[in-house]
Amino acid sequence: MAFFKSKFRPRRRGAARRTFKRFGEQTKCRFCRMKIKSLDYKDVATLMKLVTAQGKLFSRKRSGNCTKHQKSAKRAIKYARYLSLIPYVG
Repeated sequence: MAFFKSKFRPRRRGAARRTFKRFGEQTKCRFCRMKIKSLDYKDVATLMKLVTAQGKLFSRKRSGNCTKHQKSAKRAIKYARYLSLIPYVG
């Protein structure tokens, strides 16, 4: 009987219940809220907020961007680096 599992396991003490976002409650990205169609490579101040101190691009999860604006940011950052508006390494 050592391998018998009880159906009724006691609940862990202090275990918090998880709260999930409901459908449609997701927050919009900052560029969608400002109704910006695509990012401009000349806006260096905005692009620098999307890059780490080492020069890496922040992930979508970390920056909070949607897919469309993340791709646009990637393209703008690469072009700004090519024109040497933004350094490759921080």
